[in-house]
Amino acid sequence: MVENADADLSGTDPSGRPAGAVQWDGVSASLTGKSGAQIIQAFVKHLPNAPGVYRMMNADGDVLYVGKARSLKKRVSNYAQGRGHSNRIIRMIRETSTMEFVVTRTETEALLLEANLIKRFRPRFNVLMRDDKSFPYILLSGGHSAPGIFKHRGAQSRKGHYFGPFASAGAVGRTINSLQRAFLLRTCTDSVYDGRTRPCLLHQIKRCSAPCTGEIDEEGYAELVREATDFLSGRSQKVKAEMSKAMQRASDELDFERAAMFRDRLAALSHVQSHQGINPHTVEEADVFAIHQEGGQSCIEVFFFRTGQNWGNRSYFPKADPSFEPAEVLGAFLAQFYDDKPCPRSILISHAIEEQTLLVDALSVRAGRKVSVNVPQRGEKRDLIEHVSQNAREALGRRLAESSSQARLLKGLADTFGLQKPPRRIEVFDNSHIMGTNAVGAMIVAGPDGFVKNQYRKFNIRSEDISPGDDLGMMREVMQRRFSRLLKEHGKPLPSVAEQTDTEADEFSHDLPAWPDLLLIDGGKGQQKAVLEVLQSLDIADDVRTIGVAKGVDRDAGRERFFIPGQQPFTLPVRDPVLYFVQRLRDEAHRFAIGSHRARRKKDMIKNPLDEIDGIGPSRKRALLHHFGTAKAVSRAAFEDLMAVEGISESIARLVYDHFHDNV
Repeated sequence: MVENADADLSGTDPSGRPAGAVQWDGVSASLTGKSGAQIIQAFVKHLPNAPGVYRMMNADGDVLYVGKARSLKKRVSNYAQGRGHSNRIIRMIRETSTMEFVVTRTETEALLLEANLIKRFRPRFNVLMRDDKSFPYILLSGGHSAPGIFKHRGAQSRKGHYFGPFASAGAVGRTINSLQRAFLLRTCTDSVYDGRTRPCLLHQIKRCSAPCTGEIDEEGYAELVREATDFLSGRSQKVKAEMSKAMQRASDELDFERAAMFRDRLAALSHVQSHQGINPHTVEEADVFAIHQEGGQSCIEVFFFRTGQNWGNRSYFPKADPSFEPAEVLGAFLAQFYDDKPCPRSILISHAIEEQTLLVDALSVRAGRKVSVNVPQRGEKRDLIEHVSQNAREALGRRLAESSSQARLLKGLADTFGLQKPPRRIEVFDNSHIMGTNAVGAMIVAGPDGFVKNQYRKFNIRSEDISPGDDLGMMREVMQRRFSRLLKEHGKPLPSVAEQTDTEADEFSHDLPAWPDLLLIDGGKGQQKAVLEVLQSLDIADDVRTIGVAKGVDRDAGRERFFIPGQQPFTLPVRDPVLYFVQRLRDEAHRFAIGSHRARRKKDMIKNPLDEIDGIGPSRKRALLHHFGTAKAVSRAAFEDLMAVEGISESIARLVYDHFHDNV
């Protein structure tokens, strides 16, 4: 009954399960109503003494935990014994309704698969990365006589040399800006380069050597590219020494203009290095990790060193139960961090992790070369760990201060508006349009950690029954679409946590709930009435608390009126912190709505009328534009002229002509 995992550990079978996943449905079915430990014990009887990955799931099919084991049978049997478990493990076992398993060839493969599945399913009993965005790189493009220097994010499929990673896109932008002054490389696209007939402004301000118009020959530009490659590859002292000699030669030859050019380039290189912070001499290529725990939270700080240069740092705040030790969090984080990122030759960490040797083997397999993971004990590398640890402490301190302030604001919000408990999920809605055109509804989300931007949603108003400028009709459509989908995907909301007898679930859960505790509606009694009508039609009016926020007299900030069902409208004192908090929420919703509206309006402004004609694809559109020049000329063309276009048949010509002449 046990299957081996395919070579592609990230693959899935037709049911959506990982390749090789096995589930004994008969076992779980025969144990309906039994406790988690009994269910786990029934699965143990069928497990082999082989490495693999297991998943524990609840009755709803949600993955609770993903783990790996050298021996599936021994590891899973520990859960069934019921002795020596932490509260986290006890709760996890109690909620387990079924399990799935994947047998792998080695424990290394199991570790790699475990990291992949954790990132895919995000089980709430595992350590989870919060921020998994890709890192930006600097690209020196290849396959062109005049390579350019660009910011790059994503798959490294384009020809050229990649340098990084950098901690942020801003760091890449600042570095490229300085490198332009130092090496005068182009930053324009190939199409712009090919179409230039005279130097652009960047050449005039000494940011580009203008190879596009022959201001520098190919050999001279290739030398600039070589110097830039050497500098980004860690040979910065060699490049600076060569520039210094060239500057001195130009000065000796009384060519002071050329000497000044080398002086400015040297200054630009110094500017790049001065903004890289610490640059240890003994660290050529490494990622440095340090973890700090405080207040039930963890912060992992990572510094990136490549080619002997510091390319910045980033703070991570993984989701982890407070019972996890620092080494446990760090070990789980590293496996997930390098699941889809290139790995350096050396990784320095602040705490020794339990399966360090296994992690080294897994990362070496993924990288295709030797990777080392070490905990420095002395010297410059140990000083570097201390520096990174200090950054982790400071970053977590700032986050705890922000969380504390946010918690006080949420408690104040609950007290002011009579909520049973501080809300964990606040949704704020607003609309934006110009005379009813390009109407967009917007929803922003806030919680204990502030704004949750990956939960923001925009709604392009679709209904043709809404008259232009009908804000109430727009709000009804947004509410109908938002909560109809929520009901479909998550069912009716559960009772509030304040009414539950088992509050442990809320204390453990780090994720925002699917259902909002509070709706803030930008508008007065009319908007709130429209919202309540929709909620009542969906039979959830008693489950969702709504508050209308109307602009005050003369639309002055600080004089807002609040509308709560069953209460008289009221205002808050001008300097009330809760008022400031609500204003910030409303302003963020307004900003998001305006931005979404402008993006849609811009898209409509540049939209080609030919795109609206069914049957006109890219080829026919191109043929028409090449023949007539513009879409406006196409709209004015006679039927016979349209038929004269190559590739346009009589039926297509009639379709285009009727579209512009209402001659259906």
